[in-house]
Amino acid sequence: MPRKLEWSPPRDAVLCRLRAEGASWEAIAAELVISRNAAIERGRRLGARLPPMPREPAPPDPNREPLAAGSVESWEPLVAGSMLEGCEYV
Repeated sequence: MPRKLEWSPPRDAVLCRLRAEGASWEAIAAELVISRNAAIERGRRLGARLPPMPREPAPPDPNREPLAAGSVESWEPLVAGSMLEGCEYV
């Protein structure tokens, strides 16, 4: 019969720290030498979560003034992926 896992505050701290750093459950399980399911279950009980995803920047204001011809904000999206990418507007 498998031995019962003994959880201790230092092991809990390692689990929470690794998860907060964005580690996968597989990596955490390998670090603690336990099964993936044991890591997931203990993490669920401790409330260990991934860090929040960075938010995308807000879209530009549609009521802003028009951009000048050749400005970086208007030129780069127009030429992205074309043979003009990386060229300056003249």
